Amino acid sequence: MSQAPIQLYSTRTPNGFKVSIFLEELKAAYGLQYETQSIDIMKNTQKEPWFIKLNPNGRIPVIVDRSNNDFPVFETAAILLYLQQRYDKDNKFSFEYGSNDYSEMLQWIFFAHGGVGPMQGQSNHFRRAAPEDIPYAKKRYLDETKRLYGVMEIRLKDRDYLAGPGRGTYSLADLNVAPWVKIHQFSGIENLDEFPRVKAWLASVVERDAAKAGLDVPAAQN
Repeated sequence: MSQAPIQLYSTRTPNGFKVSIFLEELKAAYGLQYETQSIDIMKNTQKEPWFIKLNPNGRIPVIVDRSNNDFPVFETAAILLYLQQRYDKDNKFSFEYGSNDYSEMLQWIFFAHGGVGPMQGQSNHFRRAAPEDIPYAKKRYLDETKRLYGVMEIRLKDRDYLAGPGRGTYSLADLNVAPWVKIHQFSGIENLDEFPRVKAWLASVVERDAAKAGLDVPAAQN
């Protein structure tokens, strides 16, 4: 049996889900096949020498493109852009390279990587994993997460998606940030009633068949 072109090393985190969702989108759109190896971050598998050879930063997710001489790609945004440029030949999840729409998509991808992801991740840490209770830190990162949701709320006025002409088009800009917003309760935001446009947007993104499939990769362990 031949191997799938893409090998994904990941676990069940928002950053991991971004890549698995996109791989499911590419599978549905183009038939791209991939395989997954679950990485146990609680056992620091991502720090083992074999993994460090793939990603010196020791973080998931990582892909290896077997159809491109086993080329490894790390950093979530870099993975998404690599997969899009190599396998999304019809730009079903992006826009014409160099266009204003493409620039908008990149802006919202970097917004997530420089804002929502780090701030919400810090909120998770200080709420759930910090060895001591630091009220200032918990409030600071929760408030910043809410502020960033507010930025998205502004953007989604009269729009369905973050990038693209008119009301927007579903793209990497959306699937790149949705897995973080999906875990808002875990991060201390009980509901999205304060952000009705974000709430509607999130529902439309995570209800896609590919998103449902990608959110179960790697499969949950019993």
